[in-house]
Amino acid sequence: MNQLNQAFTIFLSLLVEAIPFLLLGVVFSGLLLLFVDQGFLIQKLPRNPLLGALAGSLVGVLFPVCECGNVPVARRLLMQGVPASVAVGFLLAAPTINPIVIWSTWTAFRDQPEIVVLRVVFSLAIATIVGWVFSVQTDMRPLLQPAVARAIPRHSPPQPQPAGGAEPPSLLLQSGTFLLGEPGAPVRLDPSVLQATSLAYSTAKKPLPDKLRLLLDNTVQELRELGAVLVIGSAIAAIVQVAAPRDLILSLGQGPVTSIVAMLVLAAVVSICSTVDSFFALSFASTFTSGSLLAFLVFGPMIDLKGVGLMIMVFKRKAVFYLFALAAQLTFLLTIALNLHFS
Repeated sequence: MNQLNQAFTIFLSLLVEAIPFLLLGVVFSGLLLLFVDQGFLIQKLPRNPLLGALAGSLVGVLFPVCECGNVPVARRLLMQGVPASVAVGFLLAAPTINPIVIWSTWTAFRDQPEIVVLRVVFSLAIATIVGWVFSVQTDMRPLLQPAVARAIPRHSPPQPQPAGGAEPPSLLLQSGTFLLGEPGAPVRLDPSVLQATSLAYSTAKKPLPDKLRLLLDNTVQELRELGAVLVIGSAIAAIVQVAAPRDLILSLGQGPVTSIVAMLVLAAVVSICSTVDSFFALSFASTFTSGSLLAFLVFGPMIDLKGVGLMIMVFKRKAVFYLFALAAQLTFLLTIALNLHFS
């Protein structure tokens, strides 16, 4: 009974700390979706592979999306003719390199500011390197699903102008795992949606009350899905902390290599939202190495089970495998270097 009470206490404390940040992230993402035009930004992104990867990795500072929302945004970038380095850099970095996640990480690890700084630095470095590597593939079509590949312009022409000379509303930002459908209702990001090469420009033409209603609808939908993931992740953390043998946790958590491997696997399996994953990692701070905590915080937002499921709708399996392998290897090398340096 004592263990059950302890697990329930840990579970509730994780939820109480994390829910405000989840709500803030969802609302902010929805506001950007409905009220920000990103066409000018897309036109100004650099074409140099390395600078493009770096710029794509930094776009999340302006347009924060979680690891559910980064996939449709990266897809839209590719379909608009943006270089692969930019799209891949954004895909991997956006869930971490954004002000909401940085703030939540600081709130959880304010006693360990190096965790906050290194999370940003490692995420930015890995996303930039992987994006740069993917720039070697000058034509991304062989690595993309056919529906996405067919939508890519051959020579990246400028965006077409509708009648009357008005700029078409950008479709870059998509909030969470939902896109806005024609009737105004949230539409789940499933293969049928991803195969569409374009969406109607209905959102920008709607009056403000309709936009606010769409914002509310998408906020509720995202909270329903991401909140469920948060509850499951918090329950897993509480159960592991209480039910797993203390000696086993200490043996895994204190080893410079085993702790990183364990947290890499946990990050991929738990699939908790980057907005609140720092509170999940905090529950392991007393028993796991700093490098392993960073492995969880860096790798999880880039590659997890739900993210892989979305990526397969955009990329072919071999491309997803390359993303997974490169991100895992670079995360392991950086965090093992940190553990060995401070051991």
